[in-house]
Formats: sequence, C-alpha cells, structure tokens
Amino acid sequence: MTDLSRYQQLSQQIHFHNHRYHVLDAPLISDAEYDRLLAELRQCEAEHPDWVTPDSPTQRAGAKPAEKFEKLPHPQPILSLANAFGAEDARAWFERIRKLDERVATSRLVVEPKIDGLSVVLHYENGVFVRGATRGDGEIGEEITTNLKTIQAIPLRIPVEASPQSQLSLFHSAPSLVVRGEVFITHADFAALNARLAEAGEKTYLNPRNTAAGSLRQLDPAVTAARPLTILVYQLVTHTNAAPPASQWELLQWFQSLGFPVSPHARRFETLPEALAYIQSWEDRRDALGYEADGWVIKLDDLALAADLGFVGKDPRAAIAYKFPAREASTQLLNIEVEVGRTGVLTPRAVLQPVEIGGVIVRNATLHNFDFIAEKDIRIGDRVLVKRAGEVIPYVIAPITEARTGAEEPYSPPQTCPACGQAAEHLPGEVAWYCLNGACPAQLIRNVEHFVSRAGMDISGLGIKIVQQLIAAGLVKDVADLFFLKKEDLLTLGGFADKKAENLLAGILAAKNQPLPRLLTALGIRGVGEVSAKDLARSFGSLPALSAAPAEALQSVEGIGPNIAAAIVDWFGQESNRHLLQKLTDAGLIPPSEIQTPLPKSASAAPTFVLTGSLPTLTREEATAFIEEHGGKVTSSVSKKTNYLVLGENPGSKYQKALALGIPILDENSLLTLWD
Repeated sequence: MTDLSRYQQLSQQIHFHNHRYHVLDAPLISDAEYDRLLAELRQCEAEHPDWVTPDSPTQRAGAKPAEKFEKLPHPQPILSLANAFGAEDARAWFERIRKLDERVATSRLVVEPKIDGLSVVLHYENGVFVRGATRGDGEIGEEITTNLKTIQAIPLRIPVEASPQSQLSLFHSAPSLVVRGEVFITHADFAALNARLAEAGEKTYLNPRNTAAGSLRQLDPAVTAARPLTILVYQLVTHTNAAPPASQWELLQWFQSLGFPVSPHARRFETLPEALAYIQSWEDRRDALGYEADGWVIKLDDLALAADLGFVGKDPRAAIAYKFPAREASTQLLNIEVEVGRTGVLTPRAVLQPVEIGGVIVRNATLHNFDFIAEKDIRIGDRVLVKRAGEVIPYVIAPITEARTGAEEPYSPPQTCPACGQAAEHLPGEVAWYCLNGACPAQLIRNVEHFVSRAGMDISGLGIKIVQQLIAAGLVKDVADLFFLKKEDLLTLGGFADKKAENLLAGILAAKNQPLPRLLTALGIRGVGEVSAKDLARSFGSLPALSAAPAEALQSVEGIGPNIAAAIVDWFGQESNRHLLQKLTDAGLIPPSEIQTPLPKSASAAPTFVLTGSLPTLTREEATAFIEEHGGKVTSSVSKKTNYLVLGENPGSKYQKALALGIPILDENSLLTLWD
C-alpha cells in the first residue's frame, strides 16, 4: 500500500520530468526511470481511484471519445492581427500609432515568430488546467480540453517547480489564469510521422498546419495523443494576479517561470529599425525555426500603452503581423511531362497554370517521382497545392481532391523512354524509373559533360559550351566519339583556331591515360560514384573482369547492394553500352589494370555516410570531398553499416530507410561541425 503523500510526490515528480523532457528538451532521468515512476503512479491510482485528480499525469489521454464538441465562450475576445507585407507597411503602422500616443516613439518592441498552427485558449484555476478551447470565431470556441491534455508540453498544473523538492510557488497570487498559445507540429516530427504512416501503408498528410488542426479536432483523444503536437504560449487573456507583468517581454519570462513553453527566438529591441533587421534576417532561413512560420509579430512591449491604444475594428493597434511572401498556392495541373536525367533517371515534371508564389511566377514544378504521383493519386487536370521555399525548385504537395469535377485523368509511368524509345526499367524496391541507353539523345549533353568533368576523365578545355557545339555539329554522338575527333573537325566550329584545337586534342589524348576508377566514374553507371568506382577497380582489376562479373560477386564489394549490383549488370548488358565500350577500346582507351589489394585499416574503420537531398550550400561532390578529407567514406545506399545520413531538401527513400534503421541524421551544418 502507498500513502497519499507518496502519491502526491510521484505526481509532482512526473510533472517536473515531463516539463524537462517536452518543454526544456533537457531530461534528467532515462526513459526507463520515467516509466517506472509512471507505473508506480498508475498502481497507486488503481488502488485508490478516489485520489485521482484532473491534473494527474495519467489523465492526458484517458478520456472516452466525445460525441461532439461543446461551445466555450472566451473571457475576452481572441483577436487576429492586421498584416504588414514588408518593411514599408511596418513603418507606416508604427507612424500611425506614434501619432496617436507620443509614448509609442520611445516604447521598446518585442518580436515573436508568427507560427502557422492552431490558436488555442487554456484556462487554469488554482493552478490546475481545467478547460481549453479553439479560437473559433474569436468570441466562442470549441471545447477540446481532453485533446489538449494529451499535449505533453502543456502543463496540467502550474507552476512546474524549479525542482521536484522545491516548495517555491510562483503562482500563489494568480489562482485564475487564461492564456493563449499556438499548437503546431515541427518539421522533423511531421517528416517522422509521415515516414511511419508510409511504412505502415497508411495515408500520409499534406502539411504540418492542417495536420495539427485536424489532430486537435478529433472526437477520440487517443487519436490526438498519437500525433506529435506541441505548443508555444504568448498572450495573457485574463488573470486575477494583483501585479501582472508590465511588459510583453516580462510576460514571456513569467510564462516560462510557470512552466509554459515560449519561443526561444523572441527578442526585444529598442527601435523599429533594429526589429525589422532581425525579422528580415529570418526571411531566407525561416526553416531554421524548425516549424512553419509565415512571418513575425511585432508588439509594443509596454502592455499598459498597448491597452490604451485600443483597437481599430477588431485589430489591436499595438501589434502587427509582418508577413513573409507566401510559399504555397493552388493552381491547375495542365500536364505531366517526363525529363531524362544524366544517369537515365526519368523524372516527372508538372506543367502548371501559371501562379505567383513568393513574388515569382511558377509554371513548372517537380512531382518528385512516379511513386509520389501514385501515393497522392495526382491526376492531370487536378487543382494542386504547390510550394516554393527560397531557391528550392517548386514542388507539388498534393491534389485538392475536393475540387475535382470528374474530368481529371489518372496517370501511369511511361513504359519507354520519351527521348529514345527504349524500354524503361524499374527495379523492385526503388523509387526511380530509368532509361539504360547510354546513347540516349536526351542524356547525351549531360553524359558528355559528366564524362569530361574533373571527377571523370578530367579533359582540360572541354566545357559545356564546347560539348554543346560538338553535339550540335553532329561530331559527337556518344562519349567515345571524343577520341576520334580531328583538328579539321574542330576548325569547322565557331571560336576554334589552330592553337585552341591543338590544346583540346592534347587534353583528350592525355585522358587516355586516366586510371580505371576515373573511367568507371565517367561512364555514369547508376550508383557508381568516385568511392565505389575505386572499390570496384580494386576488387576486379580490369574493365573486362568487371563487365563479366555476376551480381553476387559485385555485392561482395563494400557499399554495393543488390540494386546497384543489378544496375551495373544491366548497364553492361545493354547492346548500346557494349558498342560504346568497343569504340573506347578501338580508340586506345585501355586503362591500366589495378592490382587487387585490401583496403587499408584506416579505411575499414572509417565512418560511412550516405547523402540524400539537396544541401543548402554544398554540392554532392563538395560534401563527398569534405567527408573523405576527414577520413570518412560515402556510399550510395543505406544499410545497417551506415553511420550517418546527411539530409538535404527533398530527400528520397534513403531518409525513410535511415529512420527505420535508427541511423543518426545530420543536416549540412551538423556535418561541417562533426569533426570540430
């Protein structure tokens, strides 16, 4: 049997550790220790059900599903803000209110992120969370108390003590309190949620904001509890405190002392230009916040002055929402076209009814891959939601199915390459579809450019413009034709004289001495990069030996999995590619064989990295070079042996596989500081 004092101590300890974990992100005990405390508390409540109080940690998801949401009037209007679309609008707002009250000119300003979530109102009586509601129409909201209790970041009792043993009460003078906050889902939690749903074969969600809003309006609180919701608090609605904080900045600190989560990015400034400079510094890096924010809120810090300024219509005069350019819009999908990449990847591209997003007219957007089209059931003629973030290529998020008329056409992946007509290949378990024809005309310019690049055959003086000239003139129909060029051929091209022609031919001749790994990299075989090319050359020693190797032998090479092995076998099996290799042999391009040697011990112990998506500043080649310079190794596929996944924008299936395997995930900044 457990006495009441032990039960109360357990409840207090669990509230404290919930706050450390979910709000401060600084746990003091392990998950196992936390689970033991919670199990003991549950046992106490099973033995003494009369001890259970509404603020017990066990009550976060213990309610039965509701039949409907009751209406809950707000104690004060829950208002929205007027918008400023740029610095000029913000300065005009400040000048208007300065003319109304001279104190505005010297008032400090507080700026806070304008979170794109769902506004909620939380009621506390005697320090206990008793009611919660949506904003609704600003006057009356829907009561969603049981759903809000499932959000671990919302304290069920305040204050959350400075320590479980502390007797300090910061709330003795405010037995009644109503606060406003924003419920949302972080980018990382949203990606992990969709990855879990996709792995389970369930429907994924479109965006964090709609997912958060829908999660809070579930009649079954157990469904809400399964969603990774969190909250930031920013406004005092009503209170019975004799001496409430006098400024917005002090209010945020007070909220934090009570145990409410507040934005760590909020700042206080002496002048409007300082505030605007801070806001504008976030415009191109808003994703660094970790959640969706469509701008920042600028508030007068002096709360008494803010109250005196009153309202214009339903908008408080003392605050304004500085909105960033929109990053999402809806438009019609006119067609789906297929582009052929350098490595033969067939990529679907959306042709859109032109739409302005963030000040840019968008006519085309990526559809990621054919699996994405199928999963989202995107049809030609659909109205679709399109997003553009910074300089990232615009992409389609999903169709708006409610707007369908019945005239929309379902889409199927192409069975042949749209450029050369050869059969397209789709390997089991892979997302991409491929054209394996190395002489495919759509791939030719990019193939030749890659072949002569510094990572490939490193042919000096052969840039993209000359490559385009050679192909346009019909002098190069595949990469082997480069080695049959004559001086008189080059002199027919614009910009070529004797010296330039001779220098280019000298560079092409020198490339014949490049080693086998260079040639393997230059050929552009899917999945074979600089690192794997070196490993393959070391293992097989010559091009003929590699071309004859079965998939099983290829998979014995570190970093070569079943799909890459199949891609290598398929590449050498293509008649057009065998013809290409024969032409290279006829041209005298026979790289020296490399003696098969084991990897040095340092390499076998090196951490293994996989790259996915587009990094903010580094190219794939630069990231690979950085990792190798620091003793790491880059492979093309995720496995249990992978030490890190480096995650960029628009990642592929490697990200989901890394999540499933529990592999540590780095962003670009984490990678660059990993060896510090």
